[in-house]
Amino acid sequence: MLVDSHAHLEMEEFDGDRDAVIHRAREMGVDGIVTVGVNLEDSRKGVALAERYDTVYASVGVHPHDVKTIDKTTYDQLRNLARSSKVVAYGEIGLDFFRNRSPKDIQVRRFGEQLELAAELELPVIIHDREAHREITEMIEVRKNDRGGVIHCFSGDYSMAVRCIDMGFYISTPGTVTYKKAEPLREIIKRLPMDRLLIETDCPFLSPEPKRGKRNEPAYVVYTAQQIAQIKALPYEEVERITSRNAKDLFGITL
Repeated sequence: MLVDSHAHLEMEEFDGDRDAVIHRAREMGVDGIVTVGVNLEDSRKGVALAERYDTVYASVGVHPHDVKTIDKTTYDQLRNLARSSKVVAYGEIGLDFFRNRSPKDIQVRRFGEQLELAAELELPVIIHDREAHREITEMIEVRKNDRGGVIHCFSGDYSMAVRCIDMGFYISTPGTVTYKKAEPLREIIKRLPMDRLLIETDCPFLSPEPKRGKRNEPAYVVYTAQQIAQIKALPYEEVERITSRNAKDLFGITL
């Protein structure tokens, strides 16, 4: 059993074959998928999908690219969506100082607000961090969340990973860990404890080797699990067992 802890099944890239994608994932042993909201509309779509498919769960939230669109009704609508029993996290939220599709000051303010909303809803957070390592770490340290969370698609260094783990967070690895130039990430993963690792696809993005250049999908999380097994010198089945248990513990799901 595997859990894809971060997917975007609600996106238009899957509109033509979503049923088949979920079926292929199950055939590959992926028995749980968390589809992650990036704005209000996609959060709404993700919850609807989770309520339709028994293997799919959802998170709700507004990605840093889209926080400039938040208005006075957004948070109340997200609160309403979070009432679904299939909503297991709040996110994808965070900071992206690489693309800066929303102004930095707005990103910071909205990230703080959403961290507080996640705590109010008693949901773990799914964190997006791109070129904002210091700010992300400091803000989650100040705004403690008893449910913890995950740094998705981790791009920081080892000391950041340890600091986040010490705050109750998990570190999630996508298919990028299979890339030839990802040796620094592989070295970090090698040093981290298995009981704080999650695996993800971030599909339809970041397809792993040997699927690069194609649309990513939850079935391909198998390649990431295989790479983790190689890095950690563990049987594949052990990586499967531990990362699935970690996802179930964080998200409170039963598979």
